[in-house]
Amino acid sequence: MVLLSGPCVIESEENILKIASELEKYHNDPSIDFYFKASFDKANRTSLDSFRGLGMDEGLRILQKVKDEFGYKIVTDVHESAQVPQVAEVVDMLQIPAFLCRQTDLLVACAKTECKINIKKGQFLAAEAMKHPLLKVLKTRGCEEVSFENAQKHGVYLCERGNTFGYGALVVDMRNLVIMREYAPVIFDATHSAQMPSTGSTTGGDSSFVPYLAKAAAAVGVDGFFFETHFDPSIALSDGPNMIKLQELDTVIEKIKLIQEI
Repeated sequence: MVLLSGPCVIESEENILKIASELEKYHNDPSIDFYFKASFDKANRTSLDSFRGLGMDEGLRILQKVKDEFGYKIVTDVHESAQVPQVAEVVDMLQIPAFLCRQTDLLVACAKTECKINIKKGQFLAAEAMKHPLLKVLKTRGCEEVSFENAQKHGVYLCERGNTFGYGALVVDMRNLVIMREYAPVIFDATHSAQMPSTGSTTGGDSSFVPYLAKAAAAVGVDGFFFETHFDPSIALSDGPNMIKLQELDTVIEKIKLIQEI
């Protein structure tokens, strides 16, 4: 099982290292392919006044420190093609944010690196439409056909995080997991799927749904999970309402593993 987990955004070096130390059990678990996730910049915040992160240079320095101290593989978001070469020197997986999943220049720039790539499905797209961004990456890497096997060979994942109908909430259609898994290994983003966008000056959410959504995805069958986590989501500077507490993450992952064994 692939596991992407960490705080939404880099709030401080101290906070990142403290959270990273609590995730070491997953790195040491032979059944888990663990990636530490944190963003150096959140470029799509609702408000201009919202905290975005520490910036690329400082953020990458901190992520490199996590990599050096804990031996973790790293995943982070990229928002512009110009960022990709510098970010790819530090991280092991590049993540395409959902709103940017159709951006050709960004996809091609990521595909030209040696990093794995996690393409988040746009909240506005049908699952079937994700074969097109996937094909952009595969063609750049010398492959002409979309298939699970080809995506796996070239290190490309598709990520489900719900669809918005414009009512201030996301809806997860579990059929999407089945459809996208015909094209590529699938990561289920359990925490962003519990978001409630456009509910005010910041994005809201209801983290109580996260364990249920994750268990449902495990029952359908996916290749990995994405959980944003924090010691105290109530004071997190981004995405707090849909984050899962560090203390609760163990229980959710153990239940997922039991479902997968079944």
